[in-house]
Amino acid sequence: MSDSIPMTRDGYNKLRQELDRMEQEEMPVIVARIADARAEGDLKENAEYHGARESQGLLQARINELKAKLSRAAIMDASTGPQDEVRFGVRFQVKRLSNEMTEEYELVGAGEEDFDEGKVLSTSPLGRGFMGKKVGQIAEIEVPAGLLKFEILTIGE
Repeated sequence: MSDSIPMTRDGYNKLRQELDRMEQEEMPVIVARIADARAEGDLKENAEYHGARESQGLLQARINELKAKLSRAAIMDASTGPQDEVRFGVRFQVKRLSNEMTEEYELVGAGEEDFDEGKVLSTSPLGRGFMGKKVGQIAEIEVPAGLLKFEILTIGE
């Protein structure tokens, strides 16, 4: 399996902006907090210093995570590929067979997922289960809560 991370151009740009903001705005503030705390003397009992260093560590970890995602990004074009099957970047409608409820989803890349808006990460179990299905087919998807079954109703409408 490839270690690339599928995403749209918008998703890539969103992550890039977040990374830039962290590096250009947030990190300098934390570095200044550390310098101010250092100037106060004894670092062993300086809570401000230790708090700022912890914040720096957490922010650096998030920066490293974003850099790793961006370096493995594979920009996907939703307009390519078969038009009659569920694929990356295309909205589709399903019926959950357990309760007959209709739901609408779109398979998206890292940084774009938002379950409340029906944007499901394409590499998630749900995303992988829908990928490639055609209208009328049943998607059986194993998730931690159990087996979910969906009928594909429409694609790209």
